[in-house]
Amino acid sequence: MDKITDTPKQDAPGNADKDPENWTTGDEPMTGAQASYLKTLSEEAGEEFDPGLTKADASKRIDALQQKTGRGA
Repeated sequence: MDKITDTPKQDAPGNADKDPENWTTGDEPMTGAQASYLKTLSEEAGEEFDPGLTKADASKRIDALQQKTGRGA
């Protein structure tokens, strides 16, 4: 409930719910947290880590490597 109007708020999607293609900052370089996690996942999957990914591409790569490694399931 909204404290000012006492009406329920609509659920807005969080960043995790949005398609990375629709992120306003998706074309920026990946964050340090993304790079760190992606490096770990890449090592576990036996795949090369690409430090030049954008935020959106890193998110997609993380999703793919989580599927491959069984993390995040």
